[in-house]
Amino acid sequence: MTGNELSFLNSGGEMGARMRAHDWAATSLGSPDNWPQSLRTAISMCLNSPVLGTILWGPELIMLYNDAYIAAMPDRHPQALGCSVAAVWGDTWKNIEAPFYRAMATGEGFAEDRVELPMIRHGHPETTYWDITACPIRGEDGGVAGLYNQGFEITSQIIAERERATAELKLNRFNEQLAQEVTIRTGERDLMWDTAPDLMLIIDFDGILKRVNPAWTELLGYSQQDLVGHHVNQFVISEDHPSTVSVYKQAARGEQSKIINRAIHTDGSVRWISWLAAPAGNLTYAARRDITLEKERESELERAQAQLRQSQKMEAVGQLTGGLAHDFNNLLMAISASLDLIRLRIDQHRPQDTDKYIDAAQGATKRAASLTHRLLAFSRRQTLAPHPTDANKLIEGMLDLIRRTAGPGVSVECSGDQQPWIALVDPSQLENALLNLCINAGDAMPSGGRIHIEIHNHNVDSQTAAQLELPAGEYLRLRVSDTGSGMSPDTIARAFDPFFTTKPLGMGTGLGLSMIYGFARQSGGLARLVSTVGVGTEVSIYLPRHHGATNEGISSDIQTLPEAVAGKTVLIVDDEPALRILMTDVLQDLGYQTIEAANGPEALDALHSGVKIDLLMTDVGLPGGLNGRQLADAVRVTLPDLPVLFITGYAEQVLFDDSEVKARMAVLTKPFAVAALASRIRELLRT
Repeated sequence: MTGNELSFLNSGGEMGARMRAHDWAATSLGSPDNWPQSLRTAISMCLNSPVLGTILWGPELIMLYNDAYIAAMPDRHPQALGCSVAAVWGDTWKNIEAPFYRAMATGEGFAEDRVELPMIRHGHPETTYWDITACPIRGEDGGVAGLYNQGFEITSQIIAERERATAELKLNRFNEQLAQEVTIRTGERDLMWDTAPDLMLIIDFDGILKRVNPAWTELLGYSQQDLVGHHVNQFVISEDHPSTVSVYKQAARGEQSKIINRAIHTDGSVRWISWLAAPAGNLTYAARRDITLEKERESELERAQAQLRQSQKMEAVGQLTGGLAHDFNNLLMAISASLDLIRLRIDQHRPQDTDKYIDAAQGATKRAASLTHRLLAFSRRQTLAPHPTDANKLIEGMLDLIRRTAGPGVSVECSGDQQPWIALVDPSQLENALLNLCINAGDAMPSGGRIHIEIHNHNVDSQTAAQLELPAGEYLRLRVSDTGSGMSPDTIARAFDPFFTTKPLGMGTGLGLSMIYGFARQSGGLARLVSTVGVGTEVSIYLPRHHGATNEGISSDIQTLPEAVAGKTVLIVDDEPALRILMTDVLQDLGYQTIEAANGPEALDALHSGVKIDLLMTDVGLPGGLNGRQLADAVRVTLPDLPVLFITGYAEQVLFDDSEVKARMAVLTKPFAVAALASRIRELLRT
């Protein structure tokens, strides 16, 4: 068989090569030398076609396929070459054979779309889909000798269509369900809108009300016509206008917000309203809840708590009074005797012997000042802001007070770390807590005993933190223990309850331990009590460590007097003549010029006399209808930059807030050292 005779097999890739190498003599087709021209032509067309195709030849429909056909039958290739299509495809052929045999019989080609063909591919059963065609091949005698079959697999397309159809069906069902849900929810929303007791509104970003619910009429008395189209601030008190505007301004930036403001009822009364607002599109949707009753209850509770705190403080002060009166008499005696002896030594021309009496009088004065400052701290009503506090120094400053309160039969000991950590607490409340613990300890030891005050740095690990219900970390632990009667388990369980007391009627409010517990919790710590009947009680206060320094005040014990600011005049206002004389002499000795006034009106006359005054130094408690603070305010109207130094025996925080420190105002608490007075005046004049 020459090359020219088999030229129709020269191309066709893999299948062309296989056909050239195949033993055709063993098949019904015989040697290719004897193949008719019609078969040769058809094979050449098939081998050179990029479309999946096969020649089905003769009555047996022998398969002669091209390279594109290989992928459709990986498990049957290459054995299928030269075999009948029925033998190759088995049951799959039976499903589609009819149109092929009809084409062989009639000579009419066909095309069928989306034909389902189950087959085994890659060792697994698989359902495939095809678009197939077949056209007759006529032999030399004009009869149908075979078919040219081509196929286009569309399995992935059918699967995608079916998945899309399934998804569309699910989507349609979901849309139907969603439409039903929307209908239901819309009805529910409308019902909630119409029946909700809370205020609801829709407002634009300019503050104009677009829609309101009927609750507005119920709570504030306005109809929808009164509200819709009007600015929201028409129905809010003027003080709350800025915060109300901020809500819809934040909404315009896409932010949610929550505020509390006060709305005006049609009867002129005011209601507290809590807002929660969120933007959507070009509008803000807000719900408002009437919290007027809550606010009133909060206010009542705050007043009651303030009264209870004050009562509890005054209870402690009451227990101090007897001992303090005795102590003050002793201190006054020391001062009076020292002054008498100083005068006597001067009359005896022995001034060199007066130093010890001067030191004794000054020491007694300082101790008296310390006691009065402690009493003021316990009795004042205002709540002070917490700040970094050295608890060790605070305890040292209170030991004399605690020992006097405990009485002669009770010893008071203090121990702890050399450098305890700083705590961020209200020192006044810490003092109050410590004093009350010591008072309770003393009450538990009517026949005498021992109070032990300890202060330690304490690391609370995760296991201990879980037991104490505290976050793990570093804490300052203040512990007060006694050797008193102790408590039963039932008493321990209720010890921190408000108003619970084991003292006789009229002897206690039952608030001491509960307020100590509240103070510790508000400070980020904890109060813990351990007690055994017949052994004693210990109460521990855990306070979180503060990483920072304490705010130390300016020492008043300055030995070297600061020089006066030359040429300055100080107006001294005090209703006590002796104090005016002393302060006048001190300031004149320092080099200042002075003017005296006994009350507010006299001071105003001096200020308006035309004499240049550089500093106003005034007592706070003045007679004549104008106290020191009112005098300063009146002076500041015409002399806004005039420095003012208040002299007072009260707690200095009651006079002005922190912002006024920058306005050249200062306070000096009686009694004070001359050096402290000179230093404070110099600071004010140089500010």
